[in-house]
Amino acid sequence: MSITLQNGSNETAAPAAMPSFAARMLALAYGGLAYLVFLGTFLYAIGFVSHLVVPKTINSGPTSSWPTALLIDLVLMSIFAVQHSGMARQGFKRLFARFASPAIERSTFVLLASLSLILLFWQWQPMPAVVWNIEGPVFAGAAAAGGLTGWLIVLYSTFLISHFELFGLTQVLSHFAGRMVAPVKFRTPGLYRLIRHPIYLGFIIAFWSTPLMTVGHLLFASVTTAYIFVGIWLEERDLVAFFGDEYRKYRERVAMLLPGLF
Repeated sequence: MSITLQNGSNETAAPAAMPSFAARMLALAYGGLAYLVFLGTFLYAIGFVSHLVVPKTINSGPTSSWPTALLIDLVLMSIFAVQHSGMARQGFKRLFARFASPAIERSTFVLLASLSLILLFWQWQPMPAVVWNIEGPVFAGAAAAGGLTGWLIVLYSTFLISHFELFGLTQVLSHFAGRMVAPVKFRTPGLYRLIRHPIYLGFIIAFWSTPLMTVGHLLFASVTTAYIFVGIWLEERDLVAFFGDEYRKYRERVAMLLPGLF
């Protein structure tokens, strides 16, 4: 996720007539609920991956045979990938606008992405065989701190590109007030001057930086990292189509994930 249409505003047209107060209030409540579900899911994801506080983590829960666990976990990650990539495309946004207010399109995306992650947390099958286990307190602490740093990069980067717009609140608030959402503008604040996808980088760091790497965690980190690269390709295709040469020049000038490397 980056400066994107996928993660940012929707290009909404002014409605022909002001929706009723009840309709606008319902959209606002829906957007607020979607944001609260996202927030709880995001916080749970930190605990799930980092083995902190939450009742079920990536390495806990009932175990199955490894073929069964592998199949279930791959299906769960595929559900998220299909939902996330499919609903992020411009074609889906246009289709959604035929049947519902564009003001709630982003909130719907956020809500369904959160629900697919909740399903993953609930049904995830641990594969507890150990790949690595850092036992020294200094190095183990550094690995755990690296993971939390990755989550902070994710959160910080969302605020650089308008956190509340990214998660649908700006759209429903503007709809409630009878205002149009401002058109999408190409901006590269903060970390976006150094790399094109700091949110994705934060996720990669968070998923891989751990003192205890099990086979299940390795599967999760590997598949999500592969999906991130597919997501970058899809996202940048949309960005080039929308911003044209402005984004092409940015892509030539700024690295994708690591400054000066790629």
